[in-house]
Amino acid sequence: MAAQVQQETLDSAHDSVREKEIGVEQEHLDRVYRRLEEKIHEAEFLMNDAAKRGQVGTPGALAERDAQVFRAGIHLNRLNNEFEDFLFGRIDLLLGKDGKKGPDGAYTAIEAAEGAVRPDSTADIAETLHIGRIGVLDSEYAPLVIDWRAPAAAPFYRSTPVDPGRVVRRRVIRSKGRKVLGVEDDLMRPELKASLDGGELAVIGDGALMAALGQARSHTMRDIVASIQAEQDLVIRAPAASVTYVEGGPGTGKTAVALHRAAYLLYQDRRRYAGGILIVSPTPLLVAYTEGVLPSLGEEGQVAIRAIGSLVDGAEATLYDSPSVARAKGSYRMLKVLRKAARGALERSDAPNRLRVVAFGRRLELEAADLDRIRHNTLGGTAPVNLLRPRARKLLLDALWDRSGANGRHSDPELAAELRSSFDEDITSEDDFIAFLDAWWPELTPRGVLTAMADERRLGRWARRILNPGEVRRVARSLKRDGLSVHDVAVLDELQAVLGHPARPRKKRDLDPLDQLTGLEELMPVREETQRERAERLAQERTEYAHVIVDEAQDLTPMQWRMVGRRGRHATWTVVGDPAQSSWSDPDEAAEARDEALGSRPRRRFTLTVNYRNPAEIAELAAKVLALAMPGSQSPSAVRSTGVQPRFVAAVRETQARTVRAEAARLLDQVDGTVGVVVAMNRREEASRWLAGLGDRVVALGSLEAKGLEYDATVVVSPAEIADESPAGLRVLYVALTRATQQLTIVSAERDDPDAAGVPDLLRD
Repeated sequence: MAAQVQQETLDSAHDSVREKEIGVEQEHLDRVYRRLEEKIHEAEFLMNDAAKRGQVGTPGALAERDAQVFRAGIHLNRLNNEFEDFLFGRIDLLLGKDGKKGPDGAYTAIEAAEGAVRPDSTADIAETLHIGRIGVLDSEYAPLVIDWRAPAAAPFYRSTPVDPGRVVRRRVIRSKGRKVLGVEDDLMRPELKASLDGGELAVIGDGALMAALGQARSHTMRDIVASIQAEQDLVIRAPAASVTYVEGGPGTGKTAVALHRAAYLLYQDRRRYAGGILIVSPTPLLVAYTEGVLPSLGEEGQVAIRAIGSLVDGAEATLYDSPSVARAKGSYRMLKVLRKAARGALERSDAPNRLRVVAFGRRLELEAADLDRIRHNTLGGTAPVNLLRPRARKLLLDALWDRSGANGRHSDPELAAELRSSFDEDITSEDDFIAFLDAWWPELTPRGVLTAMADERRLGRWARRILNPGEVRRVARSLKRDGLSVHDVAVLDELQAVLGHPARPRKKRDLDPLDQLTGLEELMPVREETQRERAERLAQERTEYAHVIVDEAQDLTPMQWRMVGRRGRHATWTVVGDPAQSSWSDPDEAAEARDEALGSRPRRRFTLTVNYRNPAEIAELAAKVLALAMPGSQSPSAVRSTGVQPRFVAAVRETQARTVRAEAARLLDQVDGTVGVVVAMNRREEASRWLAGLGDRVVALGSLEAKGLEYDATVVVSPAEIADESPAGLRVLYVALTRATQQLTIVSAERDDPDAAGVPDLLRD
């Protein structure tokens, strides 16, 4: 009884300290928001002042107004974007070796000064830095918040008990809007007795990392910054030159690294990366999951996050191909088919087979054999088909000139050239010739060629000795559907490269009338366009980027690598992935395409080794599948254990829907966050119906859609069905089993051959 009373007293004291420390951080956060409000008022004043300057009407005043509006608009937009969930970290540091300060107001020393730690292992905290989404200085230019990407913030991520540097305590601050909800601390120097403001340094919680991992997941990733650790931070801050490879198993934070690397590169060298950073994600679900991170970190407009099925403007993947069709469309073989199809599409049944024109008073004709020869000669090279139309036009005129008999009329070269020029002008101005050329060599579009490929007979001719008859039939049928698959989008992009863009006359940009009067049209974008709208428009118009980040790179097909490669011809790259999670059936072919896209740039490699997502109980189960999928592969080390083993439930086909729904409902009661139900791709819609009415915390998704996502709890339905749906099925199953942060349930079907405990054959020891 006495022990119980003593424990309750300790718990009460601990809670009192926690509340006090939350109050300390709340006070600081209130001060930060007051300063932010002051900065917003300053920006608004500048905007209003600029409007008054515009009334003067002189070119100099208008130029000054535009420049001031431009700067104030950027500042105001950034402040408004960062106003919520602003602060997330703090570090308390020993006295540094020197007293030098950086531009952010923080001391630059990395190592502690001699004498900072006294012989009796006591020390004083000399500096406290709060880490947030952007930097904030007070009115005296002292740092209230350090931007997370600034050098002064690096110890928040890199400090460890093995190599603490100046850091004594690292604190993660959880807030919602303007309210601090909680704090969790790590001691980097546990052997010290440190003092802060005359009192002993408090330590709250079981450790910042474990606290961050234990939080419930939402459908976004706004707060992942606070859980990035040392090995991830090395990648984020690695030099951007050449190609940076990042490999790591499930839960090692690869996506977090990719997103934060984009923001960090912009922070370090904004001018260099003004050409934009492209982040390519495998699925729209993952884009929706991650797209809030970069704006929350202070970067907007210059970073485009695109699903692989959304890289081509005007095309959006909404359909899925069967594994056999996906293999055909995604392989290098399709490149040969497309090159033949682009040329073959010119040969249409309704194309004219005779050209008749009148020149020099006589009728000139080219028959079908002549036209075929000219087409063959024109297509002899590898130039894009649409760019060959001028050459085809010239060869037609050459053939007609020969038929005219006028070639030997003049021995004088000047007269002969003048006669030929007159002949060409007469022919090309005739309506009959113009109509013939438009019908015989039309401008081809990627969509038009894709439609032509839906004709099985034509596709069969173009794909002879490249695709087998079964593949031709299935690919042609897939192209008859309304909508595009993710593989069709890569095919469209390849066709655009094969066909080429015909030259277009440049269209003059519409100008503000005031700009035309003052000559200031190059100073600012159209006035009605906000800075954010302009950034979004430029992002949409970009076809090449300064840096390309490929997330889940192991899933890209050869054709998709070619598509992504075109957007980074002159870029530096970050390539993030895990071969063990690859859903593509021929990794060697994909690696060849990847190396072609990356060119001869030097490579730098990093490996992430720690699984932050899965508890050890789930990681051990997934490792059994990894051993089958890729023998000899090493799983990342799980850093925590929950004591909750994966749950196994068997269900026959007739009761499967009820069983899955019941398990999802049970897990919703067990966890505070989200529940994902993963099924084979062809059962996604069916699974959605099973879960109807359970609320938005539960989501049904196909096995390929689960890549990169995480849930508090996961239900995996019929592992055998997922494993058998493609040649890469075991790797896809490995992905499905590693999505949960807390609990995992396996629902087996007859196909899984479960034992008496419901454990599928695939997952038994």
